[in-house]
Amino acid sequence: MATVHHWTGLEARALRSALRLSVRAFAEHLGVGIRTVSKWEKLLTETEPRPDTQAILDTALARASADAHARFARNLSDAVTTRSQRHTPPAVPQAWEYESWADDLDRVIIALSHQDFAVAGNLLHRRLDHFVEGEANDRGLYLFARSTALLGDLRRDRGVLWGPLSARHAYSIANGLFSGLDIPRRLAQTELSLALVDEMSGKVEQASRTYERLTCDGRLSGRDRSRSRLWLGRSASKLGDNDRAVKVMTEAAREFEDLAEPGDWSVAHQKIALAHRAKGGLTKALRHIDIARSGGSGDSPLQRVRLSTAHGHVLMSDPNTRDSGLAILNEAAEVAGRYGLGHQLRSIEGIRRSEDVVPNVVPPRSPWQ
Repeated sequence: MATVHHWTGLEARALRSALRLSVRAFAEHLGVGIRTVSKWEKLLTETEPRPDTQAILDTALARASADAHARFARNLSDAVTTRSQRHTPPAVPQAWEYESWADDLDRVIIALSHQDFAVAGNLLHRRLDHFVEGEANDRGLYLFARSTALLGDLRRDRGVLWGPLSARHAYSIANGLFSGLDIPRRLAQTELSLALVDEMSGKVEQASRTYERLTCDGRLSGRDRSRSRLWLGRSASKLGDNDRAVKVMTEAAREFEDLAEPGDWSVAHQKIALAHRAKGGLTKALRHIDIARSGGSGDSPLQRVRLSTAHGHVLMSDPNTRDSGLAILNEAAEVAGRYGLGHQLRSIEGIRRSEDVVPNVVPPRSPWQ
């Protein structure tokens, strides 16, 4: 859910547009005067609502629908991008700019959770492209490092793993900045992200060693240590040690249950299912897929594709359910193509090749590819 730490007329106008209300209707909705709303619309960032009105705007945004939140993020991204193209940024960043930047990062996280890469990319690049390192204090450097790490997440989800515009490159920059700022938790998180890119790039043994080290790293939160354990199990499966994989990932699933993380818990059962499939235990594999499907894993495109890919892969291992598995895999490929999930598309194609299947569905080209 989008949040705003500091309202100006710009954010207020973006909210009015997101709620699809006229100036008069928006004023009535908030319980303020029409002239007040008109002033916001005219002066934008040059005016600020009073503290009590800021609280009213907070409430209006919190009560808005999910669709309105998405429109709000897009409206604000478009508005700030347009203004940045018209005006040269001030030589020294102002305090309110850092507050606005932090708000943008909240919106980026929401956009990435729904694989809305266009919105996330616009929000990130409008900051990163205008950043001048020598003019920033430690807070500015921190925001730049967080933005760069999130850019790595965006590129990773799109499957852009190598080269100067890759997830690895972004994570490496963020890692260096967090090291210089001496922020241990963020530094460990980027180490975990770099290990994940290693695994996705085929450097499974190297990634496995990092995962194992990070499973007991006190710099990380309990959730991130459990993710390290899950990915350690997944790498063990890729290396052919499926007995160890099941054991390690089952431990991770229990930890996610204790931490009340249903999304990660569901993903753990997906991975356990695939390890059982590799061992030839299709009955156990299907049981864990059913657990994952009923486990409240969320409804983002990436989560749906991952679960469908695992389900289809298991079903294709049995001649009696092969056609059903292929149909599920084709649907997953269509969603992955629609949202620009390049790594997931490559995984699906790898499954098809391993099962000697020629796809009968060509995923549409992503608008971000």
